[in-house]
Amino acid sequence: MRRRLIAAVLAATATLAALLAVLPDPGTPVVVAARDLTPGTLRPGDLRLAPLNAPPDGALRAPPAGGVLAAPMRRGEPLTDVRLLHPVRLAPGLVAAPVRIADPDAAKLIEPGTTIGVLAAWEGQSAQLVADDVTVLSTPRTQDDQGALIVLATTTTQAAQLAAAQSGGRLSVILKPHPV
Repeated sequence: MRRRLIAAVLAATATLAALLAVLPDPGTPVVVAARDLTPGTLRPGDLRLAPLNAPPDGALRAPPAGGVLAAPMRRGEPLTDVRLLHPVRLAPGLVAAPVRIADPDAAKLIEPGTTIGVLAAWEGQSAQLVADDVTVLSTPRTQDDQGALIVLATTTTQAAQLAAAQSGGRLSVILKPHPV
């Protein structure tokens, strides 16, 4: 009787071990987008944890506090360290200058890190270059009809010229090619 009990326990253990061996690995929990996301500050509910069998390098294991997304993400896409903007550290002599450009669709062509020039046009006059070789720090998405907001790394002189130009004119951008 004792041998039968031991045999039954061993058979049950072997069956359980075999069952566990064929079950799929639940994967490593990583942070993924809970919905389609646009660049900008991440809010509660934007991210969730989900198990992935082979998460990409740099996949985050916990939601970042106060993180700023650098590029769009699709629902379910894993969040990696390179998708986040790191705190902006401006070079000495530079400031962050928010400006509105007239054409919101033009803002879709630029992303953080892009080097641009900014043109100003006043009614009845030719456009003039008011800031050249400035770097885009951020392209926050806004829901209004007053143009697109972009934040640029400029000198204080360029920031003053941009402020003066946008007070009476319309701003547009020119894209600078990346050096090859």
